[in-house]
Amino acid sequence: MNAIEKTPFSETWATLARNLEGIRAVLVVSAHWLTRGTRVTAMEQPRTIHDFGGFPPELFAVRYPAPGSPTIAEEIALVLTPTVAVKADYNWGLDHGAWSILVHIFPQASLPVLQLSIDGEIDAMKYLEIGKALRPLREKGILIVASGNIVHNLQLVDWRRLDDIDFAFDWAREADAYTQRLIREKKWDDLTRFDKMPQSMHTAINSAEHFIPLLYTLGAAHDNEEPQFFNTQAVGGALTMTSVRFG
Repeated sequence: MNAIEKTPFSETWATLARNLEGIRAVLVVSAHWLTRGTRVTAMEQPRTIHDFGGFPPELFAVRYPAPGSPTIAEEIALVLTPTVAVKADYNWGLDHGAWSILVHIFPQASLPVLQLSIDGEIDAMKYLEIGKALRPLREKGILIVASGNIVHNLQLVDWRRLDDIDFAFDWAREADAYTQRLIREKKWDDLTRFDKMPQSMHTAINSAEHFIPLLYTLGAAHDNEEPQFFNTQAVGGALTMTSVRFG
């Protein structure tokens, strides 16, 4: 609903483009595109995917008509080739992990937008490696956006308290703080070792697909860049919108 409502989160996203210069394309890693192997969208005009249910018609009516770019898809595949094989995909499009944010950051939808899938069958450390391989794209005007949640456990959300500002269960707040601390300390490898994490993290990341996009971001960060956190409020007790930016 952040896509069509004026919220503290959407208002913050709308300010991000003010400090972005020289962006020629956007590459999104979304929690909502899991595949075997790694794929990149390579069509000229990606479709807007409404991959959810139970929401009002206004949300299903949203279209984000950003172009794609087969040429940039080839560029992405090439830079990743030493690290992972990438297949061109002509079926997916832009899911709500991409467009619900981009409608605020780039409302004109004029920049090419591509999505990189999450390979659900590789070791977590590999996500950091893929992110690191993406670094050169940043110097070539490609903005890397990872879309997910540090804390995402829908089964434990208190739907009656969605409007309570920054309401979080103790385990959710602990998990979010734990993740922020490791990011600040640049102990990013620790965020790939799920078996070593406290119980609060296991409850928070659940099946992990919403957490994994963060690892791409960390891998793509340069060693001398410090994390900038924003949208650090919780929602419904069991979700956090905490975001981090490098550069």
